[in-house]
Amino acid sequence: MAGIATPGAVSVEVAQSVLAETQTAVLPLVPYLDTLRWGVIAVSLGGGGAVTIYARLDDWKRGQR
Repeated sequence: MAGIATPGAVSVEVAQSVLAETQTAVLPLVPYLDTLRWGVIAVSLGGGGAVTIYARLDDWKRGQR
């Protein structure tokens, strides 16, 4: 059991250190999270709209609809 628990304890320590580093990197971005959220939504909707328009134009050119 000790052989199994040792790698688990090491992985927990690594995960904690990675989370601490990530937290310090993300904290300066907190004031911009609302803007970033709307930016991601806009890009997603724009991309989906562009794909839909392309598909409809392609269907029209092929005479499928």
